[in-house]
Amino acid sequence: METTLIVIDNDAELARARALVEELWKSDNPADIARLQAQARLIAAFEESKWPRRAPSTAELIRHLMDQHGLTRADMVSILGTPSRVSEVLSGKKGLSMTMVQRLRARFRVPADLLIPPPKPPQRATKRAAA
Repeated sequence: METTLIVIDNDAELARARALVEELWKSDNPADIARLQAQARLIAAFEESKWPRRAPSTAELIRHLMDQHGLTRADMVSILGTPSRVSEVLSGKKGLSMTMVQRLRARFRVPADLLIPPPKPPQRATKRAAA
């Protein structure tokens, strides 16, 4: 199967590239396998540029960890403090204290830097109009 790679700049080319991957997938030819790997990388690069991933929020991460460990909001009270604090943290209304970070880190065995949001860039001071 002699096939050229498809450089992807739009959805139509993405569909053609995916069809090519389906065809190449059936082959045992080393050249086709190399083309398959290269085309898959081109697809991944296009998809990443069109639909970039974003880091999950701290609340989303905690909800995911709870789900993975089969925990309820009530189970989180011992880690986050009170039922209302659990609700505030899981809704994203409140951030985590260092004590909470330490408890979450110990309970779920995750690095603390996953639980601490990156610092916000400093805002530029706006110039006030001279009076």
